[in-house]
Amino acid sequence: MKQILVYADSLSWGIVPGTRQRLTFNARWPGVMENTLRMRGVAARVFENCLNGRTTAWDDPFKPGRNGIVGIEQVIEMHSPLDLVIVMLGTNDFQMVHDNTARHSAEGIGALIDALRRAPVEPGMPVPPVLIVVPPAIRVPDGPVMPKFLGSEGRCVGLADAYGDIARLHDCMIFDAGTVTTTSHRDGIHLDADQHAVLGKAIADIVQVALQPLQSGESALDEAEDIRRR
Repeated sequence: MKQILVYADSLSWGIVPGTRQRLTFNARWPGVMENTLRMRGVAARVFENCLNGRTTAWDDPFKPGRNGIVGIEQVIEMHSPLDLVIVMLGTNDFQMVHDNTARHSAEGIGALIDALRRAPVEPGMPVPPVLIVVPPAIRVPDGPVMPKFLGSEGRCVGLADAYGDIARLHDCMIFDAGTVTTTSHRDGIHLDADQHAVLGKAIADIVQVALQPLQSGESALDEAEDIRRR
């Protein structure tokens, strides 16, 4: 049984755009990914750790506990041994309370990965490989989330390239969700149900290949990059 941790925010938690409702597990992309892997004969269990408002590395002055680095070591420890950690964060780095650029968000991802790899796992348990998923670009915000994200569509430009630099520096796999999906027209931030389905299947493709080399000692980074370019 392959154990996969998804460490993310409301895009993966499954907020229904324009509401405070939540999609079911089978409709959220982590659930779609797990079910797709199982249908392909890959025994996989997905642990969701998705917190609304979570940033890569920044404190929210109004909501405590949203800094992604805080507690990540304990999350890794509690779910170990893990075969893969998928990190999909960054959207909340561009809330108005944070004066961030794409480069700042990428540096936050790098700091989070460093913390993840410091986790005090039990002796003999592996430090899990990491797949960074770049969230799709923010549209012009609309609806209830608009006041928090004014101007964010401009400040997030270049996020995929900035994350790519961090992935290479930290020897992580990377997948740009924006190559297969887009944020909702309803709020400009979250994913509609059909986009969760598309994203879950796309990430299942990456994960299926990435898990195989873990048994043979080959490079999962190269394998995942090959499938991403197909």
